[in-house]
Amino acid sequence: MEIMRSTDPTEIVFASALPSGEGIEVFVLDVHMSVLEGSIGILPRRMLVRPVDAERARIVLRDNDLQVSE
Repeated sequence: MEIMRSTDPTEIVFASALPSGEGIEVFVLDVHMSVLEGSIGILPRRMLVRPVDAERARIVLRDNDLQVSE
């Protein structure tokens, strides 16, 4: 389930570390697509977690002032 998307690669790295620190497995998609577009920031990377972990992951991201997908 998608919980976040961003065109900022550093934000995705930071955001994926937060749920991982809570024991939630994180999957980042579209990493290679952003490289193909030349890293000009038009294609967002998506962060996904398992549906059972989605609410916990959203809470962790919100607690760190990050925008989440609903």
